[in-house]
Amino acid sequence: MMQIDLNSDLGESFGAWTMGNDAAMLDIVSSANVACGFHAGDPAGILRTLEAAQARGVAVGAHISYPDLQGFGRRNMDVASADLIADAIYQIGALSGLAAAVGATVRYVKPHGALYNTIAHDERQARDVIAAIRKVNPDLALVALAGSPLVTWAREAGLRVIAEAFADRAYTPQGTLVSRREKGAVLHDAERVAQRMLRLVREGVVEAIDGSLARVEAQSICVHGDSAGALEMARAVRQALENDGVTVRAFA
Repeated sequence: MMQIDLNSDLGESFGAWTMGNDAAMLDIVSSANVACGFHAGDPAGILRTLEAAQARGVAVGAHISYPDLQGFGRRNMDVASADLIADAIYQIGALSGLAAAVGATVRYVKPHGALYNTIAHDERQARDVIAAIRKVNPDLALVALAGSPLVTWAREAGLRVIAEAFADRAYTPQGTLVSRREKGAVLHDAERVAQRMLRLVREGVVEAIDGSLARVEAQSICVHGDSAGALEMARAVRQALENDGVTVRAFA
């Protein structure tokens, strides 16, 4: 039986500012990447998301970030190793405490935004995040960009790594993500996205931006929760997978 994990970035509302629809998305995904307060999320909102995830049996992961509330964690930062390690430990610890209060357990770590993109290729910062995870709990899995050097570095360090693909992003012929600065980098057709992800699961390939087939080996698919039509797209992906006999199940 084929299976795949669906994950989404949740818990990102802050005060009077609402981001996405966590309750609805938690009815679709199998894993929730919950903000830890550094790029988004306030304690009360994070706690509500954790409660909702626990009630639905959705696995919970720490969505750690650079300390960048104003920039939503999307600005590159050259953070010293001591600070980056401590920041990651702090965020995982904070989410773990909130999760414990509702009977949930943090099972994995997925970096967010600029941190995610940087450590996919920057070995120094990657090893800092790996070290932080190992200091907290070496049994935590790390979600990393499929095909990136980070996958190898983390596995060499003894971490369980879950390679991730993105449902609504275009790919280059080399199997890397097309930069958001380029035209066509983000996809909006829910049915097209769903069929692309079904092919990814079945054949291990996605159609690249030039029409060729790029090989992408992934154990989890990210469906973004904060974009226009996000829920429609996530539902379409899950329905296409299940209609074809693919089981949607958390990797953690």
